[in-house]
Amino acid sequence: MQIKEVVSKKDRQDFLDVARIVYDDDNHWVCPLDNNIDEIFDPEKNIFAKEGDYNRWILLDDNLNLIGRVAAFVNRSKAHAYEIPTGGIGFFECINDENAAFLLFDQCKKWLIEKKMEAALGPINFGENDKFWGLLVEGFENPAFGMQYHKTYYKAFFEAYGFEVFFEQLTNQLLLNKRYPERFYKIAEWILKKPGYTFKPFSYKNKNQFLNDFVEIYNDAWLDHDNFSPMKYEEIENQIKEAKPFLVEDFVWFAYFEKEPIGLVVMMPDINPIIKRFNGKLNLINKLRFLYLAKRRLFTRARMVVMGVKRKYQNKGIESGFFWHMEKVMEKYPEYKEVELSWVGDFNPKMLALHKALGGTPSKKHITYKLKF
Repeated sequence: MQIKEVVSKKDRQDFLDVARIVYDDDNHWVCPLDNNIDEIFDPEKNIFAKEGDYNRWILLDDNLNLIGRVAAFVNRSKAHAYEIPTGGIGFFECINDENAAFLLFDQCKKWLIEKKMEAALGPINFGENDKFWGLLVEGFENPAFGMQYHKTYYKAFFEAYGFEVFFEQLTNQLLLNKRYPERFYKIAEWILKKPGYTFKPFSYKNKNQFLNDFVEIYNDAWLDHDNFSPMKYEEIENQIKEAKPFLVEDFVWFAYFEKEPIGLVVMMPDINPIIKRFNGKLNLINKLRFLYLAKRRLFTRARMVVMGVKRKYQNKGIESGFFWHMEKVMEKYPEYKEVELSWVGDFNPKMLALHKALGGTPSKKHITYKLKF
């Protein structure tokens, strides 16, 4: 076996093709869009790549067949937010061969040590944690767009190498044919009647203001979480630009108190039923196919990507207000049958309790591992 650094255009294509080879016999897998992965390693498209450092490798067997891949990266804005300097490992894919997996892990470890790192989180994304984050260990079916899907044997590889659980990422399913518990409606009605509180859906017409509000809310709501690093306007602007072809404006809501932005919720259509047809290729023809198929309302599931409330306004019923509005919105889209609430870390018991109280049921579990060198 030999490891090869990704340098040329062919190497970059091979890096993408490894996943197609590994999952060739897996009907549940949905090939991520090639350009979505390419952009993660493009400094012009990913602010973390611009301000950090990264490398990628592919693994070949003795006959020069592709059998694995991996990436390692150093996020300079986050690496020193931990007790020891910590980098990242991600986009790991490998055939069912422990020696092959360990060669890939060894390469990442060696490179990260050269970058003065003393530990690594993995498998994670070289960017925000709303996509390509964590190792799937439960719920090996129907992955939502942006959520990691893996081979069942990956867990054994990570743990045998020495990775330890850093935190669990829990996903719940919410069926839309069920009403919320009555107390949610009472709380929502109470907050909606209180003077000063308003809720507004996102609109591209006022995009800049909404994105500034997003950054303000996010950087307050998550401030107390371990290893928090502030979000920048450019980050959320890039994400909105990427999501524009399928984002539904009234799937995104903001809460205000006397014009102060205090909370937000972002829900996205799960576009995987269409993306699965493209095998990762979003060329002109597939773009046209996407637009045509999207108009036919083939989506039956939405994914709630993020919900947060400023610390000062938590426990005041804002979340109930959001779900009240979301219920009204979903009545306009009867083709949707469920919402995936993904994901919530085990370090956020308040949000997990909210999901349970809403009637959410466990659906998937991912794990973010940590390896100390």
